[in-house]
Amino acid sequence: MTDISPIFRSRTAAVALAAGSLILTATAATAAPAADTTSTTAAPAAAGSALADSSQITFADAAGSTGPAQAVPGGTGGGTVNVLQRDTFGHLDPAQVYVNNQAQLATLLHRGLTTYKLDDSGAYSIVGDLATDSGRMSDGGKTWTYTLKDGIKWEDGTPITSTDIRHSVERLFAPFINSGPTYLQQWLAGTNGTDYRDLLPGGPYEGNHLQDSVLSTPDAKTVVFHFEKAQPDLPYALSLAGYGAVPRAKDTKEAYDLAPVASGPYKILEFKPGTSMTLVRNAEWNPATDASRHQYPDRFQISFGVSNADFTRRMMTDTGEDQTTTTFTNSVDKAFIPEIMANPQMAGRTLAGHQSYVAQINFNTKRITSRDLRLALAYAVPTQAVYDAQGGGYGAELAGSFISPTLAGYKKSDPLGKIAYPQGRPDKAREILKRHNKLGMKIRYAFVDTEQGQAYSAKIETALEKAGFDVERFPITGRYYYDVIGKTDNTYDMYASAWGADWPSGLTVIPPVFDGRTVADGASNYSMVNDRRINRRIDSIQAMTDPQEAAAAWMQLSDFIAKQVVPAVPTVYYKQMQMHGSRVGGATYHKMFSNIDPTRLYVKQ
Repeated sequence: MTDISPIFRSRTAAVALAAGSLILTATAATAAPAADTTSTTAAPAAAGSALADSSQITFADAAGSTGPAQAVPGGTGGGTVNVLQRDTFGHLDPAQVYVNNQAQLATLLHRGLTTYKLDDSGAYSIVGDLATDSGRMSDGGKTWTYTLKDGIKWEDGTPITSTDIRHSVERLFAPFINSGPTYLQQWLAGTNGTDYRDLLPGGPYEGNHLQDSVLSTPDAKTVVFHFEKAQPDLPYALSLAGYGAVPRAKDTKEAYDLAPVASGPYKILEFKPGTSMTLVRNAEWNPATDASRHQYPDRFQISFGVSNADFTRRMMTDTGEDQTTTTFTNSVDKAFIPEIMANPQMAGRTLAGHQSYVAQINFNTKRITSRDLRLALAYAVPTQAVYDAQGGGYGAELAGSFISPTLAGYKKSDPLGKIAYPQGRPDKAREILKRHNKLGMKIRYAFVDTEQGQAYSAKIETALEKAGFDVERFPITGRYYYDVIGKTDNTYDMYASAWGADWPSGLTVIPPVFDGRTVADGASNYSMVNDRRINRRIDSIQAMTDPQEAAAAWMQLSDFIAKQVVPAVPTVYYKQMQMHGSRVGGATYHKMFSNIDPTRLYVKQ
């Protein structure tokens, strides 16, 4: 991956190819095609032009959760799909999975109570996976009931029961589970002021279990979650790879991370960390129980250590076994995009779309306490500089909102005029500075020290000085960037960040980034904003049990934050491009995965 700033962070801690909380990347991409197409065009789409499906995500009932999945047009069985990846898989235990390349693998290996379904019309929904539906809510959203499907089995043929699901949840509290998501654990623990692990210290391994008032399994097929507060986003959360099921009888604790038991359409035949992995068909997977996955190839042969540039060259050449090759998470190297898009045959083997990340320039509200002065900065910032650093329309789309186009409820919005005026409006900024007698106001601007960071930050500095600010830039090494800006006493006035949603709901964006009660060293509220209006509205939206109502409310709150509070200015929505060989069929960009969908792939005979 090419090092580009702003850098990414999200609750998923990383996307495709980086570990930890830091990503210095996003290679360029073209406009998003329709969900069931496999090619792109050279011209980027207009903002919001392919986003209707993201705004209408539904929670499916039993009928919508019944398998088998719709056949992929032209899909045939047999053959091997080769997969080129830069990084090896750091975790295989689903409870430890929180990085996108591992999550992509998990779609083939593991199943949970819910998952995403992409149908042939391009519509997305949350469906019951191991469960018969996406969940049945009661008690105002505090209680959720799931019933397991008939015919679901582990790779050894053992039936999957509610005991396994209960164990899968309880092991999340064990101390060795430290890399996966924590939403469910925290929701179950409630607001008793203790660490969520205190709810079940050590997990279930010494005979202790969660009380039935928290998690109950009245019979072999029923699982009931009981929360202190309404959790209307539970079906989304349970679709995370980190909440995949683990068999109680085969749980080897830490060692499970090396040899998990599959419940999905494929299982691991061989894994050589850092070198290769071979997946073969899981004969115990029953397609009649699965509404979203397929099992077309005989195997997936995965190779590690392949850079974006090398991957791109091989896809462009398209000879030999590279004709049946693709990737899960590598991106097309942006240096090759002009050549690829000028060649119809190559362009026809690309797929692209938005990622869930929104880049922003944060203003340190502890240092710049005036909303008007922050507004002046927002007007002055030329978001075009960040857009250009991402490769223009192939790598980004100008952003007006903190809500990504991949989220439910997204609507094109531009409360600060950053789409209409991407070069900034220095005249409006200067008017504000004059009115407050602040011409020449000093600004300490920190940026990540990469070639791209140097380039776009220099353009921003020039624009701000034209507006009347006195700017001093401070480069920060990428490795330590978030550590520095995440300090509540950092000495900088503005700096870049980016945030990606864990699922397509504003719940995983607005609260972690703008809830004032989260301000702390290392937290993701980089602006350190603590506004009671925002906090109160967050609480009221979180209590909404209608997901469509909540989605619209998060969008409205995003606009309010941008224009009325101005803790940051959105700059771009990230996009990416991927590529596949000429004999790879079913290649589809999955907006919820922000990558190719491995479950739809087949080998053209």
